[in-house]
Amino acid sequence: MTNKDSNILWETLSSVKLILVLLILLAATSIIGTIIPQGDTAASFARDISPAMNRVFATLQLYDMYHSFWFRGLIGLLTLNLVVCSINRFPGTMKRFNSFPKPDRVGPFRDLPEQRTILVTGDLSDVAGRVGKKIASLFSRMEKKQTEQGIFFYADKGRYSLFAVYLVHSSVLFILIGSIIGSILGFEGFVNIPEGEATNTIEIRGKNVNSRLDLDFSVKCKNFNVEFYENGTPKEFRSELSFEVNGETQKEAQVIVNRPASFQGISFYQSSYGTVPGTHALLSVSEKSEDGIITEHAASEIKTGTIYPLPNGDGQFQIEAMDDNFKGMMGPAVQVTVMPMSGEKVTFWVLSNMEMLKQRFPPEMLASDMFNMSASAPYTFHLKELGSRFYTGLQVNRDPGVGFVWAGFILILIGLFTAFFASFKRVWIRITPDGEEIRISVAGRASKNPIAMERELGQLTRRLGKLFQ
Repeated sequence: MTNKDSNILWETLSSVKLILVLLILLAATSIIGTIIPQGDTAASFARDISPAMNRVFATLQLYDMYHSFWFRGLIGLLTLNLVVCSINRFPGTMKRFNSFPKPDRVGPFRDLPEQRTILVTGDLSDVAGRVGKKIASLFSRMEKKQTEQGIFFYADKGRYSLFAVYLVHSSVLFILIGSIIGSILGFEGFVNIPEGEATNTIEIRGKNVNSRLDLDFSVKCKNFNVEFYENGTPKEFRSELSFEVNGETQKEAQVIVNRPASFQGISFYQSSYGTVPGTHALLSVSEKSEDGIITEHAASEIKTGTIYPLPNGDGQFQIEAMDDNFKGMMGPAVQVTVMPMSGEKVTFWVLSNMEMLKQRFPPEMLASDMFNMSASAPYTFHLKELGSRFYTGLQVNRDPGVGFVWAGFILILIGLFTAFFASFKRVWIRITPDGEEIRISVAGRASKNPIAMERELGQLTRRLGKLFQ
């Protein structure tokens, strides 16, 4: 690349116009990200548009826009633009910061208002000494110069306000860098944990690959509570969680809506809740004799995985599994395994809504061995009630860039405060003989808010006048 090409590239990257273009593009894309559903919520939207349009949206990563390569590219280009702009303007700022104007300059005193001049009596050196002492107490640095015409002072304060713009630039850079780090290294996911159980695996949102993530620790839902209003609307639901490493509890926390818990840099937010099959079911057994008489045995609460005897001691049975909606449409069911005294063991599903299912599904389907509740003749099993328990739905986030974002917000507050309320103020004092009196003239400039500077110069002139009253 030639020097000319380098200069053109540098000028382009340091252009304010480029900043405006990038900000407009980011604003426009943010609007697109608001209109087009993102992540898991995009599925229903994708079904409502044409396949060709869906392919275009998927190729451009519009369903996960804030993690797309082009959005990260815009953020990266804006970051580079701010860095180049800061570097390009920094030498001039440092020159102003380090400069020390001559105290005997004539320019600041041109067209000086009469009220900026006072006449006092006394010795020139004594007057200058008292003025210099006062000026030194009011300003951060001062320089004195004596000539044939008189004694001159230069003083200033607020030099560091010249860097306010760089504080604002730095804050934006911190926020942009934090967003990029969070976008690349962070994740958003969710997990449903039944009450009393633990897991170390979560589902990742918005990623087509590696949708499951194993954590370095386990999260256990020790207890879940939900309170309702009188109309049945949930009032508050909360989870009591414990975080375990190698089987040992490292932290316990209560999570409610808008009050998350964090562990090892990962935050857990209360998002939803629901029910899953519990560990017990109410099951009854009927027995059909050889002459066709059916005997109903009392229903009992059966625990999953526990072996129970059959009536009359003819064998044993146990519940292998439970499902609150078998096959997603057949309602509550339990899987039962019967181990008779003689013959082979049989396994089948017991459905609670068998009569209704007979009306909805073909007889051939329900007649299969899988649904034969009388497979262990002469016994027939009946599911009376399926126990349930709550699960907590947790949103799981990790954002390693959040520290940069917080630092950026702090810097931007400091930078804006400095930019709006602080200024670089410079003052020149000229002390010259005027007949039998001494003339003190006060002039000054400020980097911003000249009206306030005029008031301050007036106050300074009155203060110097009071030194000789």
